[in-house]
Amino acid sequence: MSPSPTPYATLTPDCILDALESVSLHPDGRLLALNSFENRVFQVGMDEGPMQVVKFYRPGRWTAAAIQEEHDFTLDLAARELPVVAPQRLAAGATLHPHRGFLFAVYPRRGGRMPEFDDADTLEWMGRFIGRIHAVGRLAPYRHRPALDIASFGEDSRDFVLRGKWLPDDLLPAWKSVVEQALQGVRHCYLRAGQVTNLRLHGDCHAGNVLWTEEGPHFVDFDDSRMGPAIQDLWMLLSGERDAMTRQLSDVLAGYEDFAEFDRRELHLLEALRTLRLIHHAAWIARRWHDPAFPVAFPWFNTAHYWQERILELREQVALMEEEPLYV
Repeated sequence: MSPSPTPYATLTPDCILDALESVSLHPDGRLLALNSFENRVFQVGMDEGPMQVVKFYRPGRWTAAAIQEEHDFTLDLAARELPVVAPQRLAAGATLHPHRGFLFAVYPRRGGRMPEFDDADTLEWMGRFIGRIHAVGRLAPYRHRPALDIASFGEDSRDFVLRGKWLPDDLLPAWKSVVEQALQGVRHCYLRAGQVTNLRLHGDCHAGNVLWTEEGPHFVDFDDSRMGPAIQDLWMLLSGERDAMTRQLSDVLAGYEDFAEFDRRELHLLEALRTLRLIHHAAWIARRWHDPAFPVAFPWFNTAHYWQERILELREQVALMEEEPLYV
């Protein structure tokens, strides 16, 4: 079945409030939309008690079984006293609930600020908690969620962009050429790394998905959780030139390796995974362009300037993937 051109058209305030009533929660009518493009997330006031956060999953993106696997993983992490924001068990102990064609979950509201990844102590603290998450992630595989791989993130994304004719005609040859070079570079990086272990990941471990308090980090939004190499949850903590990233990675691993082993061969994948993310992100916007929220949020997407920047970005990645990996 093709996705609806307006997947959230029926997700009205009344629908949201009725969904919460269906799981015996009693909202007082206060609704605040939170920043989320893939799903729809709202902070909701209650007649009694603290505000709650309700998340409505994009129809057709994940199966119920795949969403439940993510929930079970985060509940397991929370049970082991890891600082993750897990869904609440409500009606009959369930965490995932159907309502008028949507699947939704309710989370406790958690505050915090974005972490400062330029601080060595913060990076080591992050490393410790990611190491603990990965130690649990290694215990069992996902069975209903896909793996992060070249085919789905790279080749399928390239093909979707080409089929959609998103690029101006004069930029198409350059983009096709550089994306092929980039994918070839990714393949070479994987060959150099050899056989690495896939585990259950957070999958999208950037600053926006971490809430920092005086007690340290809280990890939120495991929606992109999937099987993949450990470095996927580490490279997004790094920024700047090579020397800066080397220092940052050393700080992260100082904490990480207190709880989990890190295979240094995965350092060959750092720039390869960054490259796959860049290719995938452009295709993600294209795939969601029928959602009215996307043209508003990304008005520059189908402009020549946007694709010129993507071409330059991928050329830089081709060069970076030819360099020696970081050494720590």
